[in-house]
Amino acid sequence: MALQRELFHASGPLHLLNSFDWRNTFHRRSLVASLVQGVKILEKDRQRRSIQQDAHAHAPPWWEGFHFQLNHVLVDDKNSYFGAIFELKYANPLFYQSTPTPPKYVIAFRGTITRSITRSDDMKLNIKLIFNKLEKTSRFQKAFEAVWNTVMMVGPTNVWLAGHSLGASMAMLAGRNMMKARCNLETYLFNPPFLSLPIEKMIKNETLEFGVRIAGSLLKAGIAKAINIYRKDPEEDLFAALSEWMPYMFVNPSDPICAEYIGYFEHRVKMEGIGARSIERTATRHTMRSLVSGAVGRDSEPLHLLPTAYMTVNNRPSENFKQAHGIHQWWQQHFQWQSMLYKFN
Repeated sequence: MALQRELFHASGPLHLLNSFDWRNTFHRRSLVASLVQGVKILEKDRQRRSIQQDAHAHAPPWWEGFHFQLNHVLVDDKNSYFGAIFELKYANPLFYQSTPTPPKYVIAFRGTITRSITRSDDMKLNIKLIFNKLEKTSRFQKAFEAVWNTVMMVGPTNVWLAGHSLGASMAMLAGRNMMKARCNLETYLFNPPFLSLPIEKMIKNETLEFGVRIAGSLLKAGIAKAINIYRKDPEEDLFAALSEWMPYMFVNPSDPICAEYIGYFEHRVKMEGIGARSIERTATRHTMRSLVSGAVGRDSEPLHLLPTAYMTVNNRPSENFKQAHGIHQWWQQHFQWQSMLYKFN
């Protein structure tokens, strides 16, 4: 039996169905989040059908109300639905002459489903993510093949990427790899994992926290210089090359999985403010793990370190982790959002 939060008519952004505007950033965010939720419900529908032959499908309303149709389901080696390609069937022709234009396709990836028969497989992927090995998994390879083929068919301006939690990491990795091929895809990352705990949660004193961050930056910059990881030629600098890609990122300070992105980007601004820009330019692209890997001759490009992002923070208090990490918050109507563009120069 489906839960209330799985039903579009009970928990979806119904208020947008008759007033959707592609030029409105909140509307676009709500739409894309709904498509990501649709992938999750697709998988839950599949699991229910394996138990009940008369189980109803609850997923279609999550995309049909916005004039999308399900073009293709992405299935992993265990027959689990982890992603989907949605095709836009109708949009006001006037919007194709405005900026941004609607996409022809949105490729969306779900997050971990904690109470299901696929839980163990999803958790194994989370472990792969922690050790920076998500790119080697068959699920990601299937995902990237779908992204690549779609982009080659219709062009990068007609394809958007989106994902939540683990799915956000899939979308982030796919977007990064496409950018390496000079294909800049509009990307929406909901609660993307940052692979270290938020320092603010461990150190409550703001001055001490900043001091710890400065020490970390000095240490990483020093090690990078010592082992000659930092490249002076901008054309050879992948981190700088990726700076033209501007994913939309949505984080909640009460969600320990993604909250460190707030500190990561704010620290870059503070370092520039105290005249330590050159140090932070070097430190911001590395983790201690990647530096150690580079020192022993193994490249380890940290997935979660982004040069540029348009980050939206949900400052509305959350009752618990599930609410802070959930995707429903990103289409709710309230005015406690704070958005900022962080760009690596």
